[in-house]
Amino acid sequence: MTSVPIEDHALLSDQRASALVTREGDIDWLCLPRFDSAALFCSLLGEDEHGHWSLRIADGEVVSRRYLPGTMVLETVWRSPTGTAAVTELMPIGDGGRPRSQGGEDLAGTAPTALPFGAASLVGDVDDKADLVRSVTCLEGEVHVVQQLAIRFDYGQTVPWVRRGDDAGGDKVLIAVAGGDGIALHGPALTAHGRMHRGEHRLRADETAAWVLTWFPSWQGVPGAVDVEDVLQRTVAEWTGWLGQIRVQEEYSQPVARSLLVLRALTHRRTGGIIAAATTSLPEDIGGVRNWDYRFCWLRDAALSLEALLAHGHVDAASTWRDWLLRAIAGDPERLQIMYSITGDRNLPERELAHLPGYADSVPVRVGNGAADQYQADVVGEVMIALGAMREAGLEESEWSWPLQRALVRYTEARIDQPDQGIWEMRGDPAFFTHGRVMVWATFDRAVHAVERHGLAAAPDELERWRRHRDQVREEVLSRGVGADGAFTQTYGSAEVDASLLQIPHTGFLPADDPRMLATVARIEQDLRTEEGLILRYRTQGQDGLPGDEHPFLVCCFWLVEQYAAAGRVDDAEKLLDQLLTCANDLDLLAEEYDGSAGRMIGNFPQAFSHLGLIRAVDALALARS
Repeated sequence: MTSVPIEDHALLSDQRASALVTREGDIDWLCLPRFDSAALFCSLLGEDEHGHWSLRIADGEVVSRRYLPGTMVLETVWRSPTGTAAVTELMPIGDGGRPRSQGGEDLAGTAPTALPFGAASLVGDVDDKADLVRSVTCLEGEVHVVQQLAIRFDYGQTVPWVRRGDDAGGDKVLIAVAGGDGIALHGPALTAHGRMHRGEHRLRADETAAWVLTWFPSWQGVPGAVDVEDVLQRTVAEWTGWLGQIRVQEEYSQPVARSLLVLRALTHRRTGGIIAAATTSLPEDIGGVRNWDYRFCWLRDAALSLEALLAHGHVDAASTWRDWLLRAIAGDPERLQIMYSITGDRNLPERELAHLPGYADSVPVRVGNGAADQYQADVVGEVMIALGAMREAGLEESEWSWPLQRALVRYTEARIDQPDQGIWEMRGDPAFFTHGRVMVWATFDRAVHAVERHGLAAAPDELERWRRHRDQVREEVLSRGVGADGAFTQTYGSAEVDASLLQIPHTGFLPADDPRMLATVARIEQDLRTEEGLILRYRTQGQDGLPGDEHPFLVCCFWLVEQYAAAGRVDDAEKLLDQLLTCANDLDLLAEEYDGSAGRMIGNFPQAFSHLGLIRAVDALALARS
């Protein structure tokens, strides 16, 4: 099956749900009303029949596309033999002038109800409506707008009942319903052609036509249309107001700004949960089985993302995520998971969608993620480091946040001698991963630091245990996690190396110029660097436990930039960073991996890990230059 290159896509987000749009105007992935909802446009992982919405200018070509500055609002300019048009696409933040519901209550304007741990009310604008706007303006001459729409619920499995009816404002609208899902399409009418709808509309200079696709619960009345101009202005203001000023060197300001916006776009606006990526099952190995669902909230990914956001002044994101974390593990921190849903739900069963042929014939297509049941020793350390960074940024502990951290330390104490699956979610046998053991050290180190530096409460015997564990784990790592060549190893007793070891200086365990780190970098350069100069996570022949191979992992490459900069190899850091920036697409978006030999993106997209790695790499280089 021929698939549109991953890098041809743009991301749309309203900070609750997301869509992917190809360069040629096809929305081939759309999940509403949440990031992890069952997709209603799913041709990214199948065929047009599995749901999509194409909007093109007849006989035209795309001459440019961009996000409006400081936003996630996409603008694409088309040129045809008869004219030029601009297509503006967005997922609005807020309702923007929509008529009130039949009961007279404006749900989008409802004030959040105070709940424990700072939770916002999950009624109203979380799950009641979600919109996607596509507006076409003819800039000169005359253009012919051509559309095709196939709505398929539940990942392309369900063909809805479609009719024309009235919305809450009395306007005629295309309505599609299946089970609990409803879709309303406002705008110039499309007509039925078999199991799809098509439309052709001519626009002359200065004329505009807009279509708004709205998700709503099927048992509620059909909502009225939004005011397109109003939601555009409000959405632009929301994005630009949040971003603020980016204080880095001019040469890197655009990719850093875009990366911050992507992290925001992958953060649920009301719950504070940060998803790892907007997609599922985009393969790490084209045609292979390494296809995973990343639309969940990994504690590790979110913690590292927050450190990047904090470094650029976004304390608000840290506060809402801390509240999300408290809710997610509330009541039973001894059953801590490495990931949760956007709302903090624990049950994320992994299943396969056999009806989908997969991206570029890569099967199985999976939803849910079985790794949620793994023990990964590094996760608590990552969280403790992030929570420590929040304290350093001036965010005061809440009534529950320090007791939560003490519970996380107890969780780590209870498993201090337990092997794990590692940061990369190995599906082979558990082992003592050196990176994970360093993060166990970081758990105790940050807990001790919180008491000694910030005066947080701990019983004397509790603090003494933390100190003892910290010192014992450090001695263990230095004696069992270092090979004969002086380099850290992937696991105790292994001869393999792992790019996660590049994170050791970030924890404060050792400085970047320590001889053991320099030896580790030399091994990584020798064993994990590809011919194109990018870095693999590890060699898959070891602990991996899966068939097939994979490509360089972009966050690992950014970690190497960070290590180079911190160790004084500034020229090498600059060279690698500049190379990595060419791995982004024309919109400065990054996937999980990059195939340097083929010059294409691989894996789920866009990937929070890759973007937070870019931000940290730029910050490290700036520090090294100062």
